[in-house]
Amino acid sequence: MVDLYIGIGGIGFLLLSILFGAPIMVALTTVGFCGIILLKGIVPATAVLGTIFFSVVNGFHFSVIPMFLLMGFFAMSAGIGSDLFDAAHKWLGRLPGGLAVASTGAAAAFGAASGSSVGTATLFTRLALPEMIDRGYDRGFAAASIAIAGTLAVLIPPSALMVVYGILTDSGIGKLLIAGILPGAVFALLLVLTIIIIAKVSPEKAPAEDVRYTLREKLWSLRMVGPLIAVIAIMLGGLYGGVFTPSEAGGVGAFVTFVMAIIRRRGFRGLELGKILMETVTLTAMIFAIIVGGLLFARFLALSGASGAIRDLLVDGGLSTFVVVTIVTLVYLVLGTLMDAPSLLAISLPITYPVMIGLGYDPLWFGVYVVILAEIGAVTPPVGINCFVVKGAAGNLVTLEQIFGGLWPFLLAALAMLILMLVWPDMALLLPRNM
Repeated sequence: MVDLYIGIGGIGFLLLSILFGAPIMVALTTVGFCGIILLKGIVPATAVLGTIFFSVVNGFHFSVIPMFLLMGFFAMSAGIGSDLFDAAHKWLGRLPGGLAVASTGAAAAFGAASGSSVGTATLFTRLALPEMIDRGYDRGFAAASIAIAGTLAVLIPPSALMVVYGILTDSGIGKLLIAGILPGAVFALLLVLTIIIIAKVSPEKAPAEDVRYTLREKLWSLRMVGPLIAVIAIMLGGLYGGVFTPSEAGGVGAFVTFVMAIIRRRGFRGLELGKILMETVTLTAMIFAIIVGGLLFARFLALSGASGAIRDLLVDGGLSTFVVVTIVTLVYLVLGTLMDAPSLLAISLPITYPVMIGLGYDPLWFGVYVVILAEIGAVTPPVGINCFVVKGAAGNLVTLEQIFGGLWPFLLAALAMLILMLVWPDMALLLPRNM
């Protein structure tokens, strides 16, 4: 019983540390390490820390994270986002709310190359928001559509956040990446439908386009987009067919976007290769530090019996499945407004994962569901990191209040997505089951 109290106290101390501003990775590692010392002593605690640290940084399959990050930085350097937006504008611009639809479609495609929610939101704020405002779009509606579209980047594979979930839960990374394909496409479609409905109901928020493009102009717009889409299709097809491992798929994607960046920048000089490599190393180190802290914290909770006690309370305590899932969902939505997605997964999964698996949910399904929840938190007031990113990139074009005010229809679409995931779990499981 004393061990259980130590475990519960550790959870409380972790939350207090985060509220008082401690870095997530430091709080996780400190609480986990000190907790194991209290339970087992200094020698076992040091052994556990060394084992976890070595297993994370030394595993070849964990190289998928820097490969995906490198692919994203090369894609940004190659200017692929502007090519995607230009192509999407020419092909989709005639739809109601055409510019917003184009930015959503381009963000979904760019997300498959970058995997960065923040990077996608920043890029398309600079590309699409000024043009939408010039065309008479409502500022809050336009900015909100970009903020929510940025979240598609971590759902549509390749997704570094899916990899983080796979490492923390020891799930198959390849299957997790494939599991995100259909939900990512459905979520993108829901966002597009939301834009079209708003444009139909309130045309003053999204004036109709009057510019027409010829078929030749549309086809020419695909000159740089086509190779990228082909590479992404090859990566996902190779994963699905067992030709590539996730790390090999990431290596292929990074190499192709590297070549595209060289072509676009006309050599190495404009590529800023050193800066890209340093940013990749820095972000990889941060993610690995969070993973190490999360795994150490999970080991501490398991040794104390706290994670098992919480699982027993929620699974065997007489609560209905609906109530437990609602509690888990609300926890993620609240915490998601306070921290970044990798930190959220590292803190929560040691507690929520055993609960959801105990209820009979598939680990792959829960991975997709958690990623959606984490990214909804990225646009939810009062924090909503993507909204602050859009505001920072937009400058004086839009206020934060306007962005939050324009978000509500898209949050309803996100809620519909969660309901669809619960009603139709095969949305996430159909493709992995047939790999």
